[in-house]
Amino acid sequence: MKYVVIRPRGRGSNRDSFRSSVTRRRLKATNLRKILLLFTLLVILGCSENMRAGVSTGRSLGANSKVGNGTVSSYADFDKSGVPTAIGIVFQASALDGLPTTHSDGHHCFDRNKDGKVDQHTECFASHESVIPLPSEAARRSDIPFKWVGLNWNPYGHIPPGVYDLPHFDVHFYLEPVEKVFAIEPGPCGPEFVRCDQFELGIKALPPNYIHPDFKNVGAVAPAMGNHLIDQTAPEFSGKKFTRSWIYGVYDGRVTFYEEMVAREYLLSQPNACSPVKSPAAVAVRGYYPTQSCIRYVPQAKEYTVSMEGFVLRESSAPESIPSGVVKSN
Repeated sequence: MKYVVIRPRGRGSNRDSFRSSVTRRRLKATNLRKILLLFTLLVILGCSENMRAGVSTGRSLGANSKVGNGTVSSYADFDKSGVPTAIGIVFQASALDGLPTTHSDGHHCFDRNKDGKVDQHTECFASHESVIPLPSEAARRSDIPFKWVGLNWNPYGHIPPGVYDLPHFDVHFYLEPVEKVFAIEPGPCGPEFVRCDQFELGIKALPPNYIHPDFKNVGAVAPAMGNHLIDQTAPEFSGKKFTRSWIYGVYDGRVTFYEEMVAREYLLSQPNACSPVKSPAAVAVRGYYPTQSCIRYVPQAKEYTVSMEGFVLRESSAPESIPSGVVKSN
């Protein structure tokens, strides 16, 4: 005789359903853990790749300097792939108040009349300077040629009179090492009074493809800076009041700094504006170079920024021949 065991239908179905439900939940949990693990690995690999390449993302803050009643700091912004999107300085709003009113901070002096004394008002460079290194995340990269900022406050402006003789800041973004820049010494030559041999190096001609043709030499070779090539098509040379202006710095046949000059009055107007940079046809050093210069007020933080933006990677190009007979910048 055969015995057939008949299980109660309802109880078995519930148990099987329970087991199936548990199995499904375990599968879902396992799959979720796998997804989370994969996501974590991707994040780690992405970060590791950036670390191996020495690439930073987001905002990096650099050094700061006391200016007026506040501070000015350098900064650099990067996108997710490490490409620079902005390199600049940020002013606390209070930095625009309590600024020095004396003619000079007493740096870069030269006894012009040879009386054995130095008159700070007439024989020292007419500016108050700060040296602000860029963040190491930018300065240490070989594909970013800019390394530090030279910030100059000019309470009475500077030459030429009637154009730039308003209180303003000079924001120099240097490609040249600080020790080479500060080796340019005061002396008896030129309108900004530098050593005569260094004045000649300052006005030395550049290969024409390394400078935009609108920028001209006016002999403005300054100590601890270099020569300033001026865009004489800028609005301030057509009778308009100076607000901001772009300048290229050169020395010994090289481009040594990019500069934004900005009037204090213009900063206080709380602008939010970018201007295109008149770029040269070629560059001598491979790297990221700006296509825009921006000045902004950030009301939430009560800060002002002066920055280079719109960076593009440019390959180095060979210098074009300097025309025969040309020994100094145009």
